[in-house]
Amino acid sequence: MAEVKVPTLGESIVEATIGQWLKNEGDAVESGEAIAELETDKVNVEVIAEESGVIATIAKQAGDTVAIGDTIAVIQAGSAAAPAAAPAPAPAKQEAVKVDAPSTTAASAPTQAPIVPPVATGVRATPSVRRAALEQGVDINQVQSGRVELASLTAAQTSAPAPKVQPAAQNAAAERADEERVRMTRRRITIAKRLVEVQHTAAMLTTFNEVDMSAVMDVRKRRKDAFKDKHGVGLGFMSFFTKAVVGALKQFPRLNAEIQGDDMIIKHHYDIGIAVATEGGLVVPVVRGADRMSFAGIEREIASLAGRARDNKLGVEDLQGGTFTITNGGTFGSLMSTPILNAPQVGILGMHGIQQRPVAVNGQVEIRPMMYIALSYDHRIVDGSEAVRFLVAVKQMIEDPESLLIEG
Repeated sequence: MAEVKVPTLGESIVEATIGQWLKNEGDAVESGEAIAELETDKVNVEVIAEESGVIATIAKQAGDTVAIGDTIAVIQAGSAAAPAAAPAPAPAKQEAVKVDAPSTTAASAPTQAPIVPPVATGVRATPSVRRAALEQGVDINQVQSGRVELASLTAAQTSAPAPKVQPAAQNAAAERADEERVRMTRRRITIAKRLVEVQHTAAMLTTFNEVDMSAVMDVRKRRKDAFKDKHGVGLGFMSFFTKAVVGALKQFPRLNAEIQGDDMIIKHHYDIGIAVATEGGLVVPVVRGADRMSFAGIEREIASLAGRARDNKLGVEDLQGGTFTITNGGTFGSLMSTPILNAPQVGILGMHGIQQRPVAVNGQVEIRPMMYIALSYDHRIVDGSEAVRFLVAVKQMIEDPESLLIEG
């Protein structure tokens, strides 16, 4: 037999939840075949059978929390057996013995004397009265009499108020036909905890600006077909903003930092997290070394990470070590929002929807494609003026895409 244990799940992950079993007890499995899926705080992980055989036992069920090294199943050598015929019913006499056995055992057990509750000082009652009170469920200490007798005990039982019954709606509020109770996934629970924690532990502020997207949209219109033919990937807005963010981080390095105790760890590498919405919740895979990548390289990496995120194929290493995050609520129609920091990072840029709006250009009113952008930052190490200038730098580079070749 071979025990199937919870594998090492990655740095800082010590437990997981069994999301689902891909095999049942009695199923045949091959070495290297996935038999279960684990949900961790960050990614889903498949449990792989290391030996071929039959699943003899499943020790943990879907929804159970397991730790690294826990045995969740046992694989027995061999192949799956054909379904066995239903066993013949046992003789009636044998059934009678099985039914009577517990009664015989119970009858032979010694009878235990009832436990008589203590009586408060000043209340007198004979042992027989105290025993009767116990049997009738009456608290002797509540009987308004110096010496408690059977008559006063009966009167107390009659006048005792009926126990309060909680309304059924209060005890089972979720049992209405038009409501549904759904257990949160481990990822959703972790997201909830971390979002609350960051608002309690960071001095988070948000500053806003708006960007004229005319120049970027013109570049995309002229170059998108040739770009896709050459590189096999579309030219999106995210590569422009990633380049602009890297250029701004080089000018304002404290937005590419984190706080450890009383120290600031200022990072001179640019690993940009890109928020991706999935059915299981928001994940932030990391584009590493974004400052050394071309537009095509950034677009390919974002497309790969986003695809694997939606297919639950990300590894833990894909989500660790980001220095700054970009999130794009505009893909869902958001016009303006306040992004929450992705701790321990101290800065996050929020992109939003592009909207045709009238703006003043050289003294004239023109209709331009405009986008609101937001920067949330940790005021503990990032000053307000620094955050505002960072966002202005991003705005200027987006409005002059040629500068991205130099600054980004």
